[in-house]
Amino acid sequence: MQVKKELPEIFDEFGEMRQKGFLAVKELKEQGTPVVGVYCTFMPEEITMAAGALQISLCSTSDETIADAEEDLPRNLCPLIKSSYGFGKTDKCPYFYFSDIIVGEATCDGKKKMYEYMADFKNLYLMHLPNMRNSPESFALWKAEIIRYKEMLESYLEVEITEEAIREAIKLKNQERTARKNFYGLGKLNPLPISGSEIFKVMYGANYSFDKPALIQNLTETREQILADYETRDKTPSDKPRILITGSPIGGATEKVIRAIEENGGEVVAYENCTVAKPIERLVDETEADVYEAIAAKYLDIGCACLSDNQPRIDLLDKMIDDYQVDGVLDMVLQFCTPFSVESRKIKQFCQKEKQVPYLYLETDYSNADIEQINTRIAAFIELMKG
Repeated sequence: MQVKKELPEIFDEFGEMRQKGFLAVKELKEQGTPVVGVYCTFMPEEITMAAGALQISLCSTSDETIADAEEDLPRNLCPLIKSSYGFGKTDKCPYFYFSDIIVGEATCDGKKKMYEYMADFKNLYLMHLPNMRNSPESFALWKAEIIRYKEMLESYLEVEITEEAIREAIKLKNQERTARKNFYGLGKLNPLPISGSEIFKVMYGANYSFDKPALIQNLTETREQILADYETRDKTPSDKPRILITGSPIGGATEKVIRAIEENGGEVVAYENCTVAKPIERLVDETEADVYEAIAAKYLDIGCACLSDNQPRIDLLDKMIDDYQVDGVLDMVLQFCTPFSVESRKIKQFCQKEKQVPYLYLETDYSNADIEQINTRIAAFIELMKG
């Protein structure tokens, strides 16, 4: 893959990957590649890859189909759940349409019940995620679920998933994680070599690049080009407050939060949430003798608020606040997302008392109705940090 000469052109390409991916998936389907649709980063992609299938993130970040979803689901439900269901119900998501099977996860009560309805119009398989992470029983349950998923894929796709194939998938996926981590790690630099919105555009678009070796090369070479350009620039540190975003998944409609930060004089230097860092930071142990234990350990360590206790989230925030020289933490929580909403008190206390950085809790949905309110609150937050 050739690296383009102009960086803006590179960012545009990543920004368009989701749309271009529609045609890529269609071509892969025509070539006989099975497609597994998922909504969550807990899904063990290594098993899907070892089956010779493509695992793809489904549409769930727009209010376009929420009205359709509310014909079946309560209005006072997380917009991510309603959007997921609405795009599936209306067949307005090409990725959902091309998926041979949807693999859901029992991350929250709303999703679990939504999947019951989704199963009425799509082949659906549900993985049982433990409610707790710090017990031998929880680990054994999750390991068994991964093996059960592997056996389901073998039966459903009529393939054999060998341990050798799983190990090869682990190596390739770890290489991808490392390339992603190195790229969004550009946010550690001060001044930033590219904007936080550009970092996010690349990370979000990378989810829809299905040729992993090409993606790894593209991320690596693009980062090298950015750093080479950075070396020619003035490196006077920026006086803009450096903000880390944590909380619910971000992307699509909720990118309004990123824009509000940058338009009001701040910089987004890090994204702890599952759209960027949360599922990437820890690799699968390639030396572990039991591949299923290695995969189970990695995925059970993802710091999602749906699990108790959520110390991995605190640990990752602790590290990222230091590594990215963070001046303030913005906790973006989707409306009616109970796990993250309840956990916000603990995150606030950690940020303010242990890390001595300002904290802002921001609740939003997928509409544009609160944009002015978001701008007002973020502008005040940034002024506080400039103080």
